[in-house]
Amino acid sequence: MCDNDYINSIRNEIRGYMVMRGQTYKTVAEKLSERFGENVSAQSLNNKLARGSLRYIDAKNIAEVLGYKIKWE
Repeated sequence: MCDNDYINSIRNEIRGYMVMRGQTYKTVAEKLSERFGENVSAQSLNNKLARGSLRYIDAKNIAEVLGYKIKWE
């Protein structure tokens, strides 16, 4: 289990990428719904990030709709 500081750092990182692209939880949720046919709400997205329960596929999809790619080095 991850501690709250680690979860918050990940949440802040993703939120920072959203802000850099001028996006909100609402607009990202809408883009995810349009692009992947997912039923995503801004609140559910925020909750997953706050709980640290975001799946890897969700992170990849968020990155894609924001115009980023996740790269492992």
